[in-house]
Amino acid sequence: MEGKTVIITGANSGIGKETAKDLAGRGARIIMACRNLETANAVKDEIVKETNNNKIVVKKLDLGSQKSVREFAADIVKTESKIDVLIHNAGMALAFRGQTSEDGVELTMATNHYGPFLLTHLLIDLLKRSAPARIVIVASELYRLSSVNLNKLNPVGSFPAAYLYYVSKFANIYFARELAKRLEGTRVTVNFLHPGMIDSGIWRNVPFPLNLPMMAITKGFFKTTKAGAQTTIYLATSDEVANVNGKYFMDCKEATLNAAALDEEKGRKIWEESLKIAKITPQDPKI
Repeated sequence: MEGKTVIITGANSGIGKETAKDLAGRGARIIMACRNLETANAVKDEIVKETNNNKIVVKKLDLGSQKSVREFAADIVKTESKIDVLIHNAGMALAFRGQTSEDGVELTMATNHYGPFLLTHLLIDLLKRSAPARIVIVASELYRLSSVNLNKLNPVGSFPAAYLYYVSKFANIYFARELAKRLEGTRVTVNFLHPGMIDSGIWRNVPFPLNLPMMAITKGFFKTTKAGAQTTIYLATSDEVANVNGKYFMDCKEATLNAAALDEEKGRKIWEESLKIAKITPQDPKI
């Protein structure tokens, strides 16, 4: 990864941190896109110390704020000559009480789906100029516990907040598949993954009994963050997937999706509505 620039959202904890550490150890230049700059800078110092790689940059990004996403993207476009890999890793899960973003969007969906959707649009021209480039999206097998309601794509106050994490991960899958289709022939690939159930902070907010379906999927087994980062790292670095596009991976192998996830028409409709909710303008780059 020497000479390559990698953006990782949510790189200050969990599998994002492990991904950043691993790729830094391979010589990549890492842009840690994080909401909490204090934590991110402490992690940056830790990574530099462990890897002897000084090419680590911390930048502010709150995916739940469209203003923050736009400011971050404008900064990247202005200061970076290329992006070799964009890793959509950041995610959040709330418990019973939902929250609404400053843009009037349900916060879990804003952070986990609409923020990455907007960010990808704003960086797409730079990614295309950097080709071959890769986009890696961290989804989850927990998508199987939900469905995406086309009439409630901004589900403020309509579902238990923890359930909306599952919905947001399903939205990630629809987004990844439609994005991959739209980028065919550009030499920018898109692949997405289930990292395994990770013993990281995201689940500390999910109370009983809402955690029961999650435990059923995981069989109560959690991976370490290091183990959980391996499929992300594989998709970001491996020559084996250099020309693979639009595929779902688990444990560094291609995996299958359920029939609902393969509904291309629904994926297209979610894309069209996401353009509106993410407030993408005619002046913004097109995909």
